[in-house]
Amino acid sequence: MVNTVSHLGIGFLIALALGYKGKRRLSLAALSALPDIDYLTYSAFTLLSGSVSHEARTQLFYLLGHREFSHSIFFVFLVTFLIWLRTKDRRFTAGAFGAIFSHILLDYTTSAKMRIFYPLITDASVLRSTYSFDPLVNILPLLPLLILAAEYMKSRGKWNGKLDKFPSLPDPKGKKFYASVLAVLLVWVVLFPAAKVFLVDYISRAEGAEISYNDTYPISSTRYLAAYSYSDTHYKLLEASYRSGTEKSFYVEKVSVKGNVPDASAYVERAEKLYRSGVPQEIDYSVYTVSEENGKVTVIMSDARSPYVKNWPYFDVVYRFVFDRESGEYEAYLSKYGRTEVKLDRNRFE
Repeated sequence: MVNTVSHLGIGFLIALALGYKGKRRLSLAALSALPDIDYLTYSAFTLLSGSVSHEARTQLFYLLGHREFSHSIFFVFLVTFLIWLRTKDRRFTAGAFGAIFSHILLDYTTSAKMRIFYPLITDASVLRSTYSFDPLVNILPLLPLLILAAEYMKSRGKWNGKLDKFPSLPDPKGKKFYASVLAVLLVWVVLFPAAKVFLVDYISRAEGAEISYNDTYPISSTRYLAAYSYSDTHYKLLEASYRSGTEKSFYVEKVSVKGNVPDASAYVERAEKLYRSGVPQEIDYSVYTVSEENGKVTVIMSDARSPYVKNWPYFDVVYRFVFDRESGEYEAYLSKYGRTEVKLDRNRFE
């Protein structure tokens, strides 16, 4: 995930490279942040989701959820087509496409899952090749904001002419400068997915196991956290880097039972089935803790990688299912990113 200000910066870079001023420059910047309009649509989803059927809730989530429809390729082409109908300006339309697509690409290469090919494919995926806090990806796009601030100071005659040689908008050399910055960003973003292919292949061969490319998570600019099912009872987690391959490894138990719950596996299976029937699905490597008290069986479900990821709490997602042994009824709760636990509506799962 790249911060919104950096997304805006890339939109400004595209506008500067194309030589735009005024409203069109601002328009391209705004378009680069447009996919994050789903922060607003998700609010609408939360208001509607509890009063519809399970199937309707799922489809509403695909359309209104964060990093869902507005982060799909179809959304990019739809908005671009509407802009073309409105402007009939090929260059501006191409710039608009680049601004929106850059947002989708950067989010897709970082951490959060997206349904990038929705509605053709509803499976979520992500490259997870670029670190969410990568300095170049997050800081370099801020350069246009400094450029615009410098141009503003020049236009006001500030700083006693010290910025006279600063790349300016009408200057062809200036346009090349901005285009070069965009090229550096593009190469950087494309380089990591390609490099990650070789790293994942290397550690897969070293482990003699199939390591998931999508689920290998960047924990720094050059290091990744990978995981795979080592046995019926344990996952194996690996910290690997481009420089030295696997550096650390950990074994995580899939199911732990507190006390005497003889049918714990049946409740784990039921919790897993419920979870997989709803959206979103944030957990890739499920671990369970099962306990029982006063005729109620509690299954806590989380991601095996959560304790091993610092700085970005993407895997800090905990589901708690409470099953009444006598009636068979259940309640479900969710806690994300350390926030207060909330009770989930029944239509989330069925």
